[in-house]
Amino acid sequence: MSIAFDIDRYVAGFATWLPAQWRGQAPWQLTAQSAALVRTLLAGLEHDAFVVTDEIAIHRTATVEPGAVLKGPLIVGPRCFVAAGAYLRGGCWLDANCIVGPGAELKSSFVFAGSKLAHFNFVGDSILGRGVNLEAGAIVCNYRNERADKRICVRIGDQRVATGVDKFGALIGDGARIGANAVVAPGALLAAATVVPRAALLDQDAPAG
Repeated sequence: MSIAFDIDRYVAGFATWLPAQWRGQAPWQLTAQSAALVRTLLAGLEHDAFVVTDEIAIHRTATVEPGAVLKGPLIVGPRCFVAAGAYLRGGCWLDANCIVGPGAELKSSFVFAGSKLAHFNFVGDSILGRGVNLEAGAIVCNYRNERADKRICVRIGDQRVATGVDKFGALIGDGARIGANAVVAPGALLAAATVVPRAALLDQDAPAG
């Protein structure tokens, strides 16, 4: 669906990062097309700075430990660290200085500079701003398994807006903190510097009552 949505309110400078032909789309539209978007970004890379193999670009200053599973299209930026046992798939992009720890899975997502998936995390179909930190075991869900109607809605102001997709995790603003073993339900829009307590459930589209 088409809806005016200012991602820059959550992730500063997002519009200038995004290739021109992709601008004006909502976050759930971008994650739904993550593989195509990452391929666009791959085409614009300074290839001398990356080792590129089979649609996987690893910056020469990044560290990928043996035992990590990487599936293209994928870009791993400068000074990133991807631990043994990490799993990246579905079209992902990592900015500089990101960490994907052991046992963490990242699917169809864009992760901005300095953000960290500590260990044993799942993040699906999401955009993480700069300096976001997920403590151990925190999960960003991307699918309404509990509902017969899988279509995901988001809350924008006092409106419930249908996204038109059945997989979308979250837009997590710059500097947000997600505590250990917390669960962020599908369709979350988290402002910059949001703190989700440890072991909490954050569901912005939970049934009333």
